[in-house]
Amino acid sequence: MDLHGKTVLLTGASSGLGPHIARRLRQAGAKFVLSARNEAALQTLAHELGDSRIVVADLSRAGEPERLAKEAGPVDVLVSNAGVPATGRLATFAIEEIDRAITVNLRAGIVLAHELAPAMVERKSGHLVFMASIAGKIPSGGETIYNATKFGLRGFGLALREELWGTGVGVSVVNPTFVSGAGMWAVTGLKPNPIAGEVSPAQVADAVWRAIARNRGDVDVVPIQLRATLKLQAVTPGLFAATARMTGATRPNEDLDERQRDKR
Repeated sequence: MDLHGKTVLLTGASSGLGPHIARRLRQAGAKFVLSARNEAALQTLAHELGDSRIVVADLSRAGEPERLAKEAGPVDVLVSNAGVPATGRLATFAIEEIDRAITVNLRAGIVLAHELAPAMVERKSGHLVFMASIAGKIPSGGETIYNATKFGLRGFGLALREELWGTGVGVSVVNPTFVSGAGMWAVTGLKPNPIAGEVSPAQVADAVWRAIARNRGDVDVVPIQLRATLKLQAVTPGLFAATARMTGATRPNEDLDERQRDKR
């Protein structure tokens, strides 16, 4: 898809990877409907980008994804980027925290696709991007809820790609590893296991653009050493799991606050 003049609905636009994605797609000529909870930050980004309008929405609340889709109006591209942290051992979660993570990280993207895809199919043009994670491919202790939401989102996106194949509507899932400089991981100030590595916000934003422009399905944004690891995990998951345990790559990170939650 040539993004010049196309309207992109970007959720989670006000912080983290959102502004980086917006700036990259703006370079390609896109215009925007920007959405998040922080109205002031949205206004600032809209002013910077130009040719943008905002819809403030809290996707953890019932009915908000539907309202957002309605107020956004016809859009050519959805980038479902909104997400909340959900790190910690399962026993440390309150039920409300589990519900919030599933609602924002998984359900919101599904509902937005449900609301927006039919019009794209009717026009025989459009693209849906779901911001998943390498956590949607590699299970890790201390990430049970986050893994669940990202495995689910990735599975949904890839199945929807098959469902919409031939309609003119593309679907992409973008899977970054730990991102330095912006987003949930960056705020912890920690360094990941060397196997996982880190990528920059610019690399992730460029991957989103490529996914749309080239209609790519499952897009990993990872350093070279993790690419080899992912191939091992796909071919021999049992061997991968045993090796990862021995190296500590999938053990809970004891330096990470198990109560890191977004409760707003």
